[in-house]
Amino acid sequence: MLKCAVQSYWEHKLGELLEEKEGEGLLSASNAAGAAPVFLSDFIAAVEQDDIETIRKIVATLHPADAADFLRELPVQQRGTLLRALHAEMLSAVLSYCDEMLREEALHELGVEKLASAVAELDTDDAVEFIDELDEEDQQTLLAAIPTEERIILQQTLNYPESSAGRLMQRELVAVPSHWNVGQTIDFLRGTTDLPDDFYEIFVLDAKHKPIGTIPLSRLLRTRRPAELKAVMLTDFRKIPLQMDQEEVAFLFRKYSLVSAAVVSENGDLVGVITVDDVVQVIQEEAGEDILKLAGVSGQEDFYRATFAEIKARFWWLFVNLFTAVLASWVISLFDESIEKIVVLAVLMPIVASMGGNAGTQTVTVVVRALAMRQISKGMAKKVLFKEGVIGLLNGLMFAAVAGIVSWFWYHDAWISFVLAVAMIVNLLAASLAGTIIPLALRRMGADPAIASVIFLTTVTDVVGFLAFLGMATAFLL
Repeated sequence: MLKCAVQSYWEHKLGELLEEKEGEGLLSASNAAGAAPVFLSDFIAAVEQDDIETIRKIVATLHPADAADFLRELPVQQRGTLLRALHAEMLSAVLSYCDEMLREEALHELGVEKLASAVAELDTDDAVEFIDELDEEDQQTLLAAIPTEERIILQQTLNYPESSAGRLMQRELVAVPSHWNVGQTIDFLRGTTDLPDDFYEIFVLDAKHKPIGTIPLSRLLRTRRPAELKAVMLTDFRKIPLQMDQEEVAFLFRKYSLVSAAVVSENGDLVGVITVDDVVQVIQEEAGEDILKLAGVSGQEDFYRATFAEIKARFWWLFVNLFTAVLASWVISLFDESIEKIVVLAVLMPIVASMGGNAGTQTVTVVVRALAMRQISKGMAKKVLFKEGVIGLLNGLMFAAVAGIVSWFWYHDAWISFVLAVAMIVNLLAASLAGTIIPLALRRMGADPAIASVIFLTTVTDVVGFLAFLGMATAFLL
């Protein structure tokens, strides 16, 4: 209650200051829309004056994510002042929303002892994420400064495979024995001080400490005290193995509309819980990785990575792309005599290849996304291929008419218009079929279709486009 009262007070003061600045004409309407832009100048002034009390008051009125944005906006030399002004609980909340660069700065600005105290305040999933983003040496230094009990738990979690449910889960959860009733459970929740900050359901354990059901908080609060937990618990709940990939976890959360889920060991013991806020982050990360992979770069790409590491990550796919480009050039070289005699072919052939590439990219993007969302089963592959083939054929017919008309007005040659139109149909159909087959084939072979689909697709559309256009031109025009 006291915490709520303090928060309300500072929210009231926040509104008063906002109105005051608006009256002075210091704010635009867009600035008044959010707290961060409005108070950035005041925040910087407090940091410059090393006014710890004001810094803490302003941070207390903000969501930790907004405070992290403030930290990011500060000049590098002033970030340490802000970090040192925050006490451990406030610092841990802010750091949980900071990126890798800011966390490394915090380690060097605050020192190991203070940062270890802040990390110890985090839930285990946030603490593991924080430590995992540091380099190996900093990880060991920070872990050594964390109290033994917390350090053992963190080290165990860090030993689970990356991107697994074990790395994603938090250890803090609420579990009660199955012989309790609702009244005992509510009294336990009210009388225990070390409960997780946020939880959505209570896990019910049998005599062997294995989960046999869950009770959402809403159901618990609506049920009379004498009712036994066995009678009101939900027995149809999801158990997530420690080794399950985080992408599979995200799929289960989406499919069953989960808010939280139990994580169990190989023996079925309850070891942790995964909550929806962590899954939202996973979905964002996986989507970002797929976008990067479609572009032929590493799924781990970020702006804080060393330049040489970036070059190394991108080099190999560019190297593969070089050979595919050489293959397309070799196809063109087969018709160099035709191009020399009919120069217009050199002008028009990029149109065919470009349209095929763009159409294929559309198809491969749709198919890769559908595979990621588990929307394509084995039995649906033929239907998807047929559908995309029809789309490619119809698009090819429409754009063949457009390209043929344009080329006629451009060169007044019916045969050139005919060859361009037919090549357009052939290449757009091939692009749609290849854009479907390539990612499906890569998935069947156990490879990630987001990584190499575009490069193979570009090869197909270039080779087929040049062969169709230049081959028919040689046959009909010479």
